[in-house]
Amino acid sequence: MGMGGISIWQLLIVLVIVLLLFGTKKLRNLGTDLGGAVKGFRSTMKDGASAEESSETEGEASQDSLAESAEDADSDADKENAKV
Repeated sequence: MGMGGISIWQLLIVLVIVLLLFGTKKLRNLGTDLGGAVKGFRSTMKDGASAEESSETEGEASQDSLAESAEDADSDADKENAKV
């Protein structure tokens, strides 16, 4: 018994039938296309993750700059109040 009630001999018979129906050239092309699709998907996921990380760091930088400008405005207001 193999996977889920399918023996290794049954899998080999199915493999031979698929090879006879499609031929090795078509199966090789199918494998190449599938590999290219997986590679493209992985690179897209990496690009998305890096873009997400860069947007997070940009968001943090903009929050820091907003906090600094708010602090500057508070200190300017304190200076004006001290002059009066």
